Amino acid sequence: MSTARTAALPCAIDPAFVHLALAARRTTRIGLSTAVLIPGQRSVMTMASGIATVARVSGGRFRACFGTGFTARLAVGRRPMTLDALADYMTALRRLLAGETAIADGKPVRMLHAGGLTASRPIRVPLWISVFGPRGTALAEKVADGVIGPPHPALPTATIVSGTVLDPDEDPDEDRDADRVREAIGAWRVVDWHNAYAKGGAEAVDALPGGRAWRAALEELGPEDERHLLTFEGHVTHLPDRDRRLLGHIDLKTMVGDAARVGRSLARLADLGFHEVVYTPSGPDVARELRAFATAHRQRPVADH
Repeated sequence: MSTARTAALPCAIDPAFVHLALAARRTTRIGLSTAVLIPGQRSVMTMASGIATVARVSGGRFRACFGTGFTARLAVGRRPMTLDALADYMTALRRLLAGETAIADGKPVRMLHAGGLTASRPIRVPLWISVFGPRGTALAEKVADGVIGPPHPALPTATIVSGTVLDPDEDPDEDRDADRVREAIGAWRVVDWHNAYAKGGAEAVDALPGGRAWRAALEELGPEDERHLLTFEGHVTHLPDRDRRLLGHIDLKTMVGDAARVGRSLARLADLGFHEVVYTPSGPDVARELRAFATAHRQRPVADH
C-alpha cells in the first residue's frame, strides 16, 4: 500500500496543473496525482490539454482523478454532476487523449497540438474516479483505471484519510496536547457540520453537537441566497471562527495516535482491500504532519503472503 501525493484546486487558470507541473520539474521519482478534478468546471478539451502537458513534463508520472463535485459544486450554488454526465465526460476525455475524435457540446473535437507542445498521442495517463454505491461501482469498471471510494471488486482503490501522528511525549487527553491535535485535524473533521447543513439544512446540522450555534453564526453573515458561499469556507484548509468553536466536539481518535498505532490503522485499511491512502494533512504545520505520517507509514505491519 502506498501514499498518493495529491493536489486539486478548481479554477479557470487551473493552479492544480500549474503546481503539478512545478512539482514535476523539481522531482524525478514521486508520483503526481489529483484528487479530485470536477469535470463541470473545465471543458473536456481544456482538461485533456492540461493532462497532456503534465504528462509530458513529468515523464509519465501523472495520474488524474475525477468526481461529480459535491462540495465544489455546492460552493458555487450548483448541484453535483450526474453519474451519466461524468460517464460522458470520461469517455470523451479518453478519446481525446488517445488522439481520436470525441463529441463535446454536440460537436466533433480533437487535440490539434503540434509535436512537442504536449505528450504525443496516444497519451496513456491513468484516469481514476471517486464514486460510491452500486451505480458508481459499475461506472468505474467501464471508464476508470482506479477508484477513490469503497474497495472495488476489480479496480485498485484508494481512500482519503485525515489524522495526525503524536509525538512520543504527546497525550491527546491532556489539554495542551489536545489543542495541537484539534488544530492539526480540525479543518477536516468539521466537514461533518458543513455537509449536514448542505444536505439536510437547519434540522440536520442542529442535531449535531454545537450545530445550532454554528448555523446561527453562519446565517448572521449573509442572506439565504448567499449562504452557499459560507458553508464550506475554509474547506479542509483552515478554520473560520465559527468552525473553531466546534473543535471541542470533533473526533480525536480516528487516525490519531503514535506512529505505531497509525501504522496499524493503515495496515487494517490494506486488509479491507484498499491499495492506497490519500493522506490529507491540515493545520498550521503541514510539513510536520507529512513527515510524521511518512514515519507511521513505514512502521505499518506488512502481512506475509
